[in-house]
Amino acid sequence: MTLPYAIMIFITLQRISELVIAQSNTKALLARGAVEFGRSHYPVMVLMHASWLAVLWAMVGGAPVNMALLAVFAVLQAMRVWVLATLGRRWTTRIIVPKDEAPITSGPFRIMRHPNYFVVICEIAVVPLMFGLVWVAVLYSVLNAAMLWVRIRAENAAYSPA
Repeated sequence: MTLPYAIMIFITLQRISELVIAQSNTKALLARGAVEFGRSHYPVMVLMHASWLAVLWAMVGGAPVNMALLAVFAVLQAMRVWVLATLGRRWTTRIIVPKDEAPITSGPFRIMRHPNYFVVICEIAVVPLMFGLVWVAVLYSVLNAAMLWVRIRAENAAYSPA
């Protein structure tokens, strides 16, 4: 197995496991009376991320791996784990706001308001660049920026006092 495919297997298994965790957390949060926001844009976001993975799978082949960007990717994975660990059972891929619970402000949330989005922004650019796929990095960075413009507005509104 080549390094590019090993990286893609890692990313794919990571995303699948995150979807399983997110689904479990979403179900538990909703059962406790939490409310979902931004439901209408969620399928578009999933499609964008799935197509990013599909394009990468189709294009990486025997591409050389930029080792410096692989190191950046490894740091991003540590940051991803920090975000997920900080949010715990409140982490989900959807915007789910628990009743009577303030937003998390510990861990990486002390440093920035949306650390998970920071990680995703970086990954969407770094992973394709790691394989020399500049056009994929540019295209999906633009698509992701448009998605985050919608999503962050929805999330900020969900946590704003009524």
